[in-house]
Amino acid sequence: MTRIVIIGGHGKVALHLSTLLTGEGHSVTSIIRNPDHAGDVSATGATPSVLDIENSTTAEIAGALSGHDAVVWSAGAGGGNPERTYAVDRDAAIRSMDAAAEAGVGRYVMVSYLGAGPDHGVPADNSFFAYAEAKAAADEYLRGTDLAWTILGPGALTDRPGTGLIEVDPLPEGGQETSRSNTASVAAAVLDLPETAGRTIEFRDGTLPIAAALQPRA
Repeated sequence: MTRIVIIGGHGKVALHLSTLLTGEGHSVTSIIRNPDHAGDVSATGATPSVLDIENSTTAEIAGALSGHDAVVWSAGAGGGNPERTYAVDRDAAIRSMDAAAEAGVGRYVMVSYLGAGPDHGVPADNSFFAYAEAKAAADEYLRGTDLAWTILGPGALTDRPGTGLIEVDPLPEGGQETSRSNTASVAAAVLDLPETAGRTIEFRDGTLPIAAALQPRA
């Protein structure tokens, strides 16, 4: 049994993920900001842990991560407020990476998005710009750590039922829709695949079973 902590545990992807992981027999702690969400988290089989990541110190986050084998970052400010977007999606995310190292949690899975990076191409006057900048900075910081990291880049998220079928490194043609359920399934899969450490995996809904799609290309 692996002990996994999910940061941003009440998000839709996180709820799917905790259901999958507990169903596989893993022990899951889901960190949430709002105690009113504890019931939804508990219903997935996970143990809720209330902590305001945005306003927590590295040491406080390390305390919450201690005793786990892996951490999944699935939190987000939700857009709308650039200042809060930077505070959560960049600054708190980076503190969580430092906290993971401090707590001795070597495995770190980041849920990012398809196309994230310094060359994201989002105009500065676009409402998505702060998020794109924040994720680019957080992802780049993670790549520079000694953690066994994997960055996941799903396309535009939908609530469609998961198929268990994806396409990795998709071309721009053909759309970017990616179900939250499939995204959670990919996160669960990479946690079971140590060989995915050090990889950035961009994907969308597709036609290949997840296990096959995640195999490194020759």
